[in-house]
Amino acid sequence: MRTQSLHGPSPVTTFGPKACMLQNPHAVMHIQDPASQRLTWNKPPKSVLVIKKIRDASLLQPFKELCRFLTEVKSMIVYVEKKVLEDPAISGDENFAAVTKKFCTFREDLDDISNRVDFIICLGGDGTLLYASSLFQESVPPVMSFHLGSLGFLTPFKFENYQSQVNQIIEGNAAIVLRSRLKVRVLKENWEKKSRVDEKGIILTNGDIESSRKAMQYQVLNEVVVDRGPSSYLSNVDLFLDGHLITTVQGDGVIVSTPTGSTAYAVAAGASMIHPNVPAIMITPICPHSLSFRPIVVPAGVELKIMLSCDARNTAWVSFDGRKRQEICHGDSITITTSCFPVPSICFRDPVNDWFESLAQCLHWNVRKKQNYLSSEDEEF
Repeated sequence: MRTQSLHGPSPVTTFGPKACMLQNPHAVMHIQDPASQRLTWNKPPKSVLVIKKIRDASLLQPFKELCRFLTEVKSMIVYVEKKVLEDPAISGDENFAAVTKKFCTFREDLDDISNRVDFIICLGGDGTLLYASSLFQESVPPVMSFHLGSLGFLTPFKFENYQSQVNQIIEGNAAIVLRSRLKVRVLKENWEKKSRVDEKGIILTNGDIESSRKAMQYQVLNEVVVDRGPSSYLSNVDLFLDGHLITTVQGDGVIVSTPTGSTAYAVAAGASMIHPNVPAIMITPICPHSLSFRPIVVPAGVELKIMLSCDARNTAWVSFDGRKRQEICHGDSITITTSCFPVPSICFRDPVNDWFESLAQCLHWNVRKKQNYLSSEDEEF
């Protein structure tokens, strides 16, 4: 019997150790009205994580300016990834040495900073926001993204006025959009030959095979991509929804994306673009060998499962926001649901205006030369 809601889980409304959403007493929706989602603080923020795109010389000056402002003017604790400070242009700058001494550093996959960071500032393109998301497997602090990369669909802030904009965030005066994530569980069958050790310590194999299961979990902001990898054969994977087989994907692969990811790989594969406040999961085939296999949108509360078909000629490969790429073999499974830990992305104006501004500026949505005006004389003909 079904227990979960088709609308998906209610997203958490606390972000990191100090931030939360200002509750609207007049809200009657199951999920709070997007127009009323605003940032507030339980306590004044004291720490900030600064994420800078690696190996980009154009970001060195903005990074140094921002860090000076945060440490010297705002007296904040600044967290920076250790590999960022290994850049010779930063480590060798004697004028910046006094600032770097105040930094707190961490290493990806080794140090847990989830309860130490009050909010995040990203300098770069959309990839910096995806990277910030990957660092937090549960509650994510509010993220402020500056457009200093190439596309910048998810980065609404311009760096020219960074001081006043950061001040507004610290004061809690900002709208936020909750970008839903996918909770992905990969279950892998490890097939190994049974063995025993004899009296002399020699390992003997009897030919029997035993399996052990290995589970991995990921939080994904854009999309999960299952593809055929280096094989020349069609990808052949079964797609289940709430335990029922709904179709078999035969083609180059399939994309399972969030509304945020609908404007990334999915739109290039022919999917519709969905506003990030819409609770949904998108399923988009990649070059399907069927004229009738169109992209579909399913409720956010469903559970999807992807497995290799029993008669698949080859394995498949999966990646999560373009990272952690791995092979999927027979017996392995990928389970996908909507996470209750969204990414609270700080808006420049509000969730609706920011989204349409990005559609126009980054993707040139519906750009067309306007039709000429038809005069009264022309109408006579």
